[in-house]
Amino acid sequence: MNGDSSATPRQPSALSPSGLGWGLVGITAFSFTVPFTRAATHHGLSALFVGSSRAVVAAALAVVALLVTRQRRPTTLQWARLGVVAAGVVVGFPLLTSYALLTVPVSHAAIVVGLLPVATAVMAVLRGRERVPGSFWVFAALGALAVTAFTALQNGGLGSLHWADLLLFGAVLAAAVGYAEGGLLSRELGAWQTVSWALVLCAPLMMLLTVLSVTQAPPSGTPAQWLAFAYLCVVSMYLGFFAWYRGLAIGPMARVSQVQLVQPVLSIAWAALLLGEHVTWQTVAGGLAVMSCARLAVAARLGERDRVAPGSARDQHAESASVQDLARS
Repeated sequence: MNGDSSATPRQPSALSPSGLGWGLVGITAFSFTVPFTRAATHHGLSALFVGSSRAVVAAALAVVALLVTRQRRPTTLQWARLGVVAAGVVVGFPLLTSYALLTVPVSHAAIVVGLLPVATAVMAVLRGRERVPGSFWVFAALGALAVTAFTALQNGGLGSLHWADLLLFGAVLAAAVGYAEGGLLSRELGAWQTVSWALVLCAPLMMLLTVLSVTQAPPSGTPAQWLAFAYLCVVSMYLGFFAWYRGLAIGPMARVSQVQLVQPVLSIAWAALLLGEHVTWQTVAGGLAVMSCARLAVAARLGERDRVAPGSARDQHAESASVQDLARS
């Protein structure tokens, strides 16, 4: 395996089933993150320990993977962009959600995290210069509204805004920026290589925070809490990004990102099954509405301005070949 084994240099002009499939795998893995973070931090491990040490464990796995496969190091510019990815998905989202979930249930957190698909799409359009039809934005907005509505009903209303909500809004912004930049870098470095280098970059800071958390309060939890923590380290912080960044790299990024609309539905389902949170009929109805909006957003056809001109058939063929090569790698 080499540094380009999972990279693709160009963005395809139409939605690839392969990109959508990899995106769904990644989001399914991430859907356990909020429930397991709640399980690990609720009367158990400290938020600082969970938010920082999960990155340390994942960084150790990343170092092994990078050394064994002898990956070439990123360029100076790529290191700077990896800093953006790391700030968003390695530092920002894990720490902010860990602290927020000390005081709010999974269903409440899903209200705010449900805004992530639209936030990611906006970042993808701004950073990746992607063009999408008006119908895409309509269905994306409807999906965000559906997420907010069904989680609000499940939680009995949004209520007043407090500090935990602000932390969750910050987590959404951090993740959206990290997802968009990571998706672009994955076309150059490869999907798993991007998250691996981002983890390595942040390892010193996260190790320092881990030592600080252990000094303040030695970690102590039940076997179930340690198992939840292990999932956060290995899957949420590392393996899940293999599939997610691969899907974003195949793209188009703004449209693949809309599969995140099903994440709050899955998260609340796992919270009900694993944490015993009550699920009402409103939750079931809202979940169906959310998934329908996600399907419509992803299936929205490209407008005339997004179509590749007939004279660029060779470019189309090259893009198609790059996607096929990525799917086989």
